[in-house]
Amino acid sequence: MRLTEQQQAVVQHGDGHARVAAVAGSGKTTTLVSRVLYLLEKGVPPERILVLMFNRAARDDFTTKLSRWAPSGQALPSVRTFHSIGHRLTRTLTRWGVLESRELLTADWQRQRLLRQAVMQVLDGDSATRDDALDDERVEALGQFCDLVKAEMAPPRVLYERLAFGTGTAHFVETFEAVESLLAQYGLMTYSDLLYRPLLALASDPDLQSRVQGFLDHVIIDEYQDINVVQQRLLAMLAGRQAQVMAVGDANQCIYEWRGAQPEAMLDNFTAAFGTARHYPLSWTFRHGHALALAANHAIAGNRRRPDQLCLAGPDTEATELRVECGELPLVDALEEWQRKGRSLKEACILVRSWSLSVSVQLTLLRAGISFHLNREDRFVFKLPLVQALAGYLMVARDRDKLNDPAHVKMLLEQPTPFVARERLAQLAERLVACQSWPESRDPLLADLKPVQRRNLKRRWQLLCDLPLMADWAPADLLRHIVKRLDAESVLKRAAARREKGEEDVRLLDVLIEQASQLADDPDAFIELLRRPVQNQAAGVHITTVHGAKGLEWPLVAIWGANEEDFPYFSRDNPLTDDRLEEERRLFYVAMTRARERLLMLHNGGSHRPSRFLEETAWQDCRSVARALQVSPQAPVPVSDPTIIERYLNMLGLSLSVVARQREKERSSRRGFVVGQRLQHAVFGEGQVVSIEGHPDDPVIEVSFTQAGRRRLVATRAPVTCLEEGEVS
Repeated sequence: MRLTEQQQAVVQHGDGHARVAAVAGSGKTTTLVSRVLYLLEKGVPPERILVLMFNRAARDDFTTKLSRWAPSGQALPSVRTFHSIGHRLTRTLTRWGVLESRELLTADWQRQRLLRQAVMQVLDGDSATRDDALDDERVEALGQFCDLVKAEMAPPRVLYERLAFGTGTAHFVETFEAVESLLAQYGLMTYSDLLYRPLLALASDPDLQSRVQGFLDHVIIDEYQDINVVQQRLLAMLAGRQAQVMAVGDANQCIYEWRGAQPEAMLDNFTAAFGTARHYPLSWTFRHGHALALAANHAIAGNRRRPDQLCLAGPDTEATELRVECGELPLVDALEEWQRKGRSLKEACILVRSWSLSVSVQLTLLRAGISFHLNREDRFVFKLPLVQALAGYLMVARDRDKLNDPAHVKMLLEQPTPFVARERLAQLAERLVACQSWPESRDPLLADLKPVQRRNLKRRWQLLCDLPLMADWAPADLLRHIVKRLDAESVLKRAAARREKGEEDVRLLDVLIEQASQLADDPDAFIELLRRPVQNQAAGVHITTVHGAKGLEWPLVAIWGANEEDFPYFSRDNPLTDDRLEEERRLFYVAMTRARERLLMLHNGGSHRPSRFLEETAWQDCRSVARALQVSPQAPVPVSDPTIIERYLNMLGLSLSVVARQREKERSSRRGFVVGQRLQHAVFGEGQVVSIEGHPDDPVIEVSFTQAGRRRLVATRAPVTCLEEGEVS
């Protein structure tokens, strides 16, 4: 194995702890395998070495490479995940009589049943609140809350008050205690307990700690930036004072703060936990070329909580193409061009910030006849309950006979949730189909319902009766009307246990309306598109969230939905804090660095403002510099800000000259803008000035862009380049 100097330094690290900052694509797996083989060659017994990986896939990949590269007959150390460590430690402490024997809940339905039982205990006697709390999404959020309490080792009430849970979740704190009681009563434990229970036992007994320490000389842990409190404390306890810990990770790729990770784990917290450590950078990436390496450096530069480290493209790394486009056609064109070049769609991936944004991608690819696959079957557009229901409402407008189908009516009564038990809705649907009228107020079916529940269900039935009169409406207009009549936005926000989930569901409504406008004159085609059963196509383009893409890479990557409020994600009710903006920026950095050959960043246009992250990447300057490095021009390359680029070139020993492009305010003040002038915008592309307002030194210009439509810009702040003068009106 041929290693760089930086990699060799990590492999040959001597005594003491080590912290390795590895950029995306830096070959850290190869480096760590070489480190293990180096320790074995130095005579360290394999049983005195522990390698920790964050998931089974990483563990299996590491084990395979270690077995392949190790000398024949060489005994190898354990390669484990935290859960497997927890399994082993739990068995040991149980055998010693410290922990009582418990059975692990491995099936989701078993855990859901136990959570529901705890909810019913806590909310016994409050039937209305209890029914809401037993909603599938709220039960899932309760399970996440319980896991997070154990991951952060935090008091439940303190954690609940710190996090943004929605309405109807006040019972979470008390229910956590009920869940713990039920687990003890039934002799059960969850995956979170594999670390939580042993740590509680060890932390309370110094003598017990000494019994589990002293067995290790070296601990190597990958993806250390994703470690949470319970994992870090348990690791420190097992390592004790004897074992040397080597932590490998990238604070810029810490994207799991919602489950307890913090970028400080790779920064100050490591030293606080283990003491003085030698710092090693792995700065060379072998995944992508100069353009993307430079753009990634620019993208993360705005964060305060980050390492002072640049990602450097390796000398033999192929060039990476960068593009920013508007709308869905550039994506379809890029994928079709990819296929025409003989490349497989399996080599391409479309990344979204949230699953709701994948709906527009799926519908776009369905219309274009491009196959795709998702790693979550329940995220196919036709399987989403809210999408099924909205398609069902449209179907009633086209075919009144649907009101004679109890199953269809029940589906429409259920979505979005009216906060009524499903059994009651099924009975009500049967009655409505049979009578085709709303029951009397004294009807037993309505007896136990709150007045607001009765009113909402009656309005929903009235909407169904009115829809056939709107058969000729355009799909988008009809959807807007349905959403308004259902008060769907407020219902979805109220139903969600987490604020982010409610806002994601509301965004799904917007996405569907936007997509409906694409088939404005063909309601039946839009209904068919929403209801079309689609199967995963193994040879199709992959669609996943950025979180799901962590640790993976593809030759072609498209980032879909790079709009303000989508990526970075925020809303009027959930504004960006400084810390959340940094987390969103790290997520965008991870998305960018999944690409090897081509990166396509797409914003929607229309009413959606392009993401601030697009401009932050300085992608056009990075692309210009990368091209200049291929041709070695005599003249300096003009860029907006040479700071990062000059540092990058100096670190690589490259002599390319760059100069700061003239400030936009100075240029506009001196030359002014004129109607008819052609401009090039860093995000919107090419356009023409159609009007100018305000003071000449600080004008507001309206520009008609070829792809992004009309936009009003503060000229002195907009990233525009003048192409030609044009005529004064």
